[in-house]
Amino acid sequence: MTPSATRQLWLLALANFAIGMGAFVVVGVLSPVALAFGVDRAHAGALMSVYAGTYAIASPLLIAATGRLDRRRLMSIGLALFAAGSVMAALAPSFALLLAARALMALGGGLVTPVAASVGVALAGPGQQGRALAIVFGGLTFAQVLGIPAGAWLGYALGWQAAFVVVAMLTLVGLAAIVTALPAGIAVPVASLSKLGKVLRDARLMVAVAFTALFTGGLYVCYTFVAPLLESLYGLSRDGVTGMLLLFGLGAVVGNAMGGRLTDRIGSRRTLVLLCLAQSLLMPALTLPTWPLAAVGALMFIWSVFGWSFMVPQQARLAALDPAQLPVLFALNASAIYVGATLGSAVGGAVLKGLGLHALGLFGAALALLGLASLAFRR
Repeated sequence: MTPSATRQLWLLALANFAIGMGAFVVVGVLSPVALAFGVDRAHAGALMSVYAGTYAIASPLLIAATGRLDRRRLMSIGLALFAAGSVMAALAPSFALLLAARALMALGGGLVTPVAASVGVALAGPGQQGRALAIVFGGLTFAQVLGIPAGAWLGYALGWQAAFVVVAMLTLVGLAAIVTALPAGIAVPVASLSKLGKVLRDARLMVAVAFTALFTGGLYVCYTFVAPLLESLYGLSRDGVTGMLLLFGLGAVVGNAMGGRLTDRIGSRRTLVLLCLAQSLLMPALTLPTWPLAAVGALMFIWSVFGWSFMVPQQARLAALDPAQLPVLFALNASAIYVGATLGSAVGGAVLKGLGLHALGLFGAALALLGLASLAFRR
């Protein structure tokens, strides 16, 4: 891979960092938002649901409808919409307008992340797609480590609006970098609404995309309730939970890099099989017994490594299945992440009510094994 291509991949990672921070920063500021608008925290959780639902539905349609637009221009439009939504959120005088701002951010994010993935594949040389995608999606994983905790700190220290102001500023920096340094005319397969319809009718491709929802869903069965788990089983408070989440974030960075290396060395499908088997063991190990605190920290880190390794091999797998449908497949795959997060949170909530914290890992493992079974579907 040329130095120029590598620099351009890091620009795409910067754009993804801003998108990742903006998408999930509400997780850390739900309490201040709920207090500001006089709603309970469950109601404030709609800020994530609205973003996820809008992204899941709109992203594939927008990518298909704008298939003939230059990729640099399309990403610039997406980043501009995301920045505008972030500013609108910071200035929102009511909870309803804040929800509308989150929907606008989702429209912008839905144009950036899948396009960045397809551009990353186009910039990569032969046998280097895994490394290229690891760089591009490194922005999202670094948002987990740095962006979300920083946004939460800003939300509590300066007011929740400050978190959205910072997101807007980072997005504008990413926009300037894309406009000035990413070349126009990067050749990627052209998306269209007819191609979207073709993919939606293709059982083989849709089962392949469904893997993302199942694997992500398994992760979120446990991740959604990891703070209550750490508080109830290990007596951790704010600082202890924050430390464990930092270990999880560091594991995400390592996992993203590991997924790229494994994909280039043993192939995408074998990597995904390995990750599913690892998750089916790690999640029950995390929740069923009670461990010494040091062992819990090690498990959190390893669980995250093997969890966040999946995105690169899954993207590479989709690219190999049908290169002509690449933009549509990447858009559907990005949507499947949010479908999986919603699925996992719902399953985890039901398990928590019915069976308790210790059972979460078993149901997370079950979804991971369903993802493993989907890899066998080839027709």
